[in-house]
Amino acid sequence: MSDIEVQIPTTFDPFAEANAEDSGAGAKDYVHIQIQQRNGRKSLTTVQGLKKEFSYNKILKDLKKEFCCNGTVVQDPELGQVIQLQGDQRKNVSTFLVQAGIVKKDNIKIHGF
Repeated sequence: MSDIEVQIPTTFDPFAEANAEDSGAGAKDYVHIQIQQRNGRKSLTTVQGLKKEFSYNKILKDLKKEFCCNGTVVQDPELGQVIQLQGDQRKNVSTFLVQAGIVKKDNIKIHGF
């Protein structure tokens, strides 16, 4: 009886691969460009997910000069630094980030209406 090897089945986690990909170094880091409605026709464009080695203030300065709008860099506890711009600048910001070589087009996600 003692010669028989018994294998106890282990639990199977179907989401183990997905969780490993999200937390690993190979995970894609997306830049999210969103629009938030303020009041009436006023809106706010937010850019989040840029790499930390970039100077957010220099990027903001170029964006403000390029699109003739005001903006600021906000420190969010969950998301880190977020660039906010006045108006609907989603398409403009995405083309600017791609042309400047900051982000590849595949890594940009545009949210909103």
